[in-house]
Amino acid sequence: MTTQDPKELLKLKHEQDEEKRQFTSFARAVSEDGEVEAGQEFSHDRVPDDQNRMKSVENRQN
Repeated sequence: MTTQDPKELLKLKHEQDEEKRQFTSFARAVSEDGEVEAGQEFSHDRVPDDQNRMKSVENRQN
């Protein structure tokens, strides 16, 4: 196991946080008005995923 400098880890975390912020800003700019309204991401009128359904059936049988 390697030991890492806490200051270096904090610096890396800040860099990752900045990258995430930039990506979020970019994604919002690209999607503009196409953003999903709150609650719609859990819509129940979508087509079910057969692969996940079959895996659930398989897991119940074991």
